[in-house]
Amino acid sequence: MEKENLTKNQLHRLPDYLSVLKNLDNAGVKSVSCQTIADCLNLNTEKVRKDIALISSSSGVPNKGRDIKSLIDDIETILGYKQIMNAVLVGVGSLGTAFFHYKGFEDFGLKIVAGFDTNQALIGKNKSLPVYDVKELTKEKVKELDAHIGIITVPGYAAQSVADLLVKAEIEGIWNFAPTKLNVPSNVIVSNINLATSLAVLSYQLYLKEKKEK
Repeated sequence: MEKENLTKNQLHRLPDYLSVLKNLDNAGVKSVSCQTIADCLNLNTEKVRKDIALISSSSGVPNKGRDIKSLIDDIETILGYKQIMNAVLVGVGSLGTAFFHYKGFEDFGLKIVAGFDTNQALIGKNKSLPVYDVKELTKEKVKELDAHIGIITVPGYAAQSVADLLVKAEIEGIWNFAPTKLNVPSNVIVSNINLATSLAVLSYQLYLKEKKEK
């Protein structure tokens, strides 16, 4: 299993494969074919077969397929779900608060251990997880929290300054939900989640659907 051989599109498909496999596993199914996975996700079978061949440590059995539990283990290992990584969240507003209280991230290898904000009304008031003044977002604090990922959920105009703080604090990866492109050093990994773009794709698909039905 060579993670560096996977393309971005393949990585995007792996969580979908994992969801299908876990549903089948919960239903008591022991083995699965690439054809079944492809049918469940409405994907090309050959594409699924190539993806699985890259990430699976075991070969399939003719007429039976591959062992589901082994596949689940392979995908979770590749995606880093086996090892929990601590994250800090900057911007404890509506979106940030929702993230702050969502425990499901730990199923994907992510644990939010603290939040940072400029709103004094929020600082020190959260009973489940600590919220600090953004001025405390330092290298020392990040080391104390053993955090490697920074999640940005602030307005676009504030995102770059937050990214600068995270870089200075030696955060290794940034999950950016602000609608702006960040300028960071090449050694810092950034994943941008543009909600406006996702909504635009959805709206366009609905437009095409309605146009076709008329």
